Amino acid sequence: MLSRADDYPIHQTPEPIAVAGTDRNFYDRYFFSAQAPDGSAVVGVALGVYPHLNIIDCAVSVLHAGQQHSLFASRILHGERMELSIGPVTLTVLEPLQRLSLSIAPNDTGIHGALTFEGRAAPILEPRFIRRSGTRTLMDVTRMTQGGHWQGRISAAGVTHDLDGWRGTRDRSWGVRPIGASEPQAVQPPVPPQFFWLWTPTAFDDWHLFFHSNDDEHGRPWNRAGVLVRLKDGAEFALEDPRMALAFRPGSRHAGAARLEARLPDGTPVSVDFTLRDNFMMRGLGYAHPVRGHGMFQGDGVVAHEVIELADVDPASPMNAHVQGLAEARLVIGKAAPVPGRGLFEQLMIGPHAPSGFRELFDLAG
Repeated sequence: MLSRADDYPIHQTPEPIAVAGTDRNFYDRYFFSAQAPDGSAVVGVALGVYPHLNIIDCAVSVLHAGQQHSLFASRILHGERMELSIGPVTLTVLEPLQRLSLSIAPNDTGIHGALTFEGRAAPILEPRFIRRSGTRTLMDVTRMTQGGHWQGRISAAGVTHDLDGWRGTRDRSWGVRPIGASEPQAVQPPVPPQFFWLWTPTAFDDWHLFFHSNDDEHGRPWNRAGVLVRLKDGAEFALEDPRMALAFRPGSRHAGAARLEARLPDGTPVSVDFTLRDNFMMRGLGYAHPVRGHGMFQGDGVVAHEVIELADVDPASPMNAHVQGLAEARLVIGKAAPVPGRGLFEQLMIGPHAPSGFRELFDLAG
């Protein structure tokens, strides 16, 4: 199948652009977050292209005053991977690696607006994520991550938010991960589910912090990295031996506080203390959503609206395991005074994780 993208010199294989290898789980995704300076509101966006499922979908979610309103949209891709419009939502790359815009036309969900992301420094490239379950490849993913600031407005639930001065993070990932309907035949012999994930993009006035960790059941990282980006010149400082200590909220798998400790390449100690407030629910962006999950066929041209009442969220339900805690942070480099910041503290913990005290599929902190 030929598409308009084939007229650009961007081919990586002898195949047309519409063909991305042979794995049905290949995907290509944009993710954005924006947070008010006082943490009173958060906007999240996820837009994914699934070439071999021939689907493109997106979600826009706004958390404010204890309610999270989400717009979901999905359509058939028709092989055109560069046409980033789904229902009322259109994503435009204004300047690659630097500026992108999102427009949401008025629609029945009440979520609409126009907003622009601009990077505060160049994106960082994270280590490649490769994870297998027995003989089956679950993840083979490349991801770039970028801190930025926002302009524009977005309305939800009758409230309009002016995003000028808001900061946030975006990422771009592509590769192979579970998408769409579950595969009918499990790996043999069966492998118990286990996944531990932390991601803490955090904005400070002069720095942007990136830290992530994928751990096995023993707490051994199979993909972990930390980077401090100095915004005045874009210099990247890889954090050596980064370690995160978590303090969990009882009856959940969600942290209420955390401390990151590491060293700069010259040996200078670095610490970041996180205090976590409300949770932004990732199912509001389609992550593990039972009906509107990424790549699941909804029908062509479907737009839907859902509301999550934070007060009604049961933290003991696995459906609510994946969250982004709204984080207030304090960064200390060497003997310098603490620097305040704000960001997200993403968490997804399924199965055992010895350092956290988890032994079963979904036992909870005491």
